[in-house]
Amino acid sequence: MKPHLTSINDIARALGVSASTVSRALKDHPDISEPTRIKIKAFAQKVNYRPNALALSLKKQVSNTIGIVIPEIVHHFFSSIISGIEDIAYSKGYRVMICQSNEDYEREKVNVQALLDHRVDGLLVCISKTTDDFSHFTSVYNSQVPMVFLDRICKKIETDRVITDDFNGARLITSHLIENGCKRILHLGTLPHLLIGHDRQQGYVQALKDNNIDLDPELIIKCDTPAEVESKKDIILSLAGKIDAVFAVNDFTAVAVMNLLKNNGFEIPKDIAVAGFGDDPIATIVDPPLTTVEQQGYQMGQEAMNLLIERLTMPDNEMKAPEIKVFQVELRKRKSTQRS
Repeated sequence: MKPHLTSINDIARALGVSASTVSRALKDHPDISEPTRIKIKAFAQKVNYRPNALALSLKKQVSNTIGIVIPEIVHHFFSSIISGIEDIAYSKGYRVMICQSNEDYEREKVNVQALLDHRVDGLLVCISKTTDDFSHFTSVYNSQVPMVFLDRICKKIETDRVITDDFNGARLITSHLIENGCKRILHLGTLPHLLIGHDRQQGYVQALKDNNIDLDPELIIKCDTPAEVESKKDIILSLAGKIDAVFAVNDFTAVAVMNLLKNNGFEIPKDIAVAGFGDDPIATIVDPPLTTVEQQGYQMGQEAMNLLIERLTMPDNEMKAPEIKVFQVELRKRKSTQRS
């Protein structure tokens, strides 16, 4: 059964007054006598009356609600981003609506439309890794709904962006592996159309170039989840005897390949050093602890929300070029790469 939410009309009928009297009483309008205001407010509290937020947003053209589209809420990095967003949002009087795409393009499109249908004032978006058509975001941009991209961005749409220096992070990790004596480094990357995947791969390539190590295309594999490590285990194990290190595009993939190698007789890091990206909590509890780089998810979420609020509060006649905020990473050296 559909629940019935008490409306102003319901209160008016119950008390034998007009709906406009109820509305003005609830807003402490001076035209309504104090006894009537007290009576109406007491009854509204008794029946758990709540204003219709959607109706109010339609009337005011402002909902004070922000929509968030994120690939996976369970991922530590993305949950950190959400925490940063929420802390700023609530401190400034905004509510948030959170949708997760589960890395699915079609679901992402549905999420975006649902948030727009609920009249959110703006969007904060981290695109799914299967998204290669950005027309749904182009529609948001053309409708002049403020939008900020986080981490995984669309370069084709000129909006504010908050990103990690993925290129430098990957170069740091790869250079660290080389400094520890590694020269045959397998890179487990993600889809090439994702900017983070492209930049992390290019950082890996640049570190090899900086150290006069020839790039071997055989040592770059699309493999960015534990499930893919399992499905590509034969390929990885066939290369294991030819490599001395693995740099994975994220920590979950790094831990999965570490377990695969250990289960097949390889010692970490004596035989093969392993490094990840992101500094997920799992990095400190796996054996051996995983070398990785830390991303500032919480701070990125805060910055993205601040950028969006700045757009929302900007006068209609004021224009400002899109801003790109780049967060640096910090190398976390742990035992998975300490070979000496």
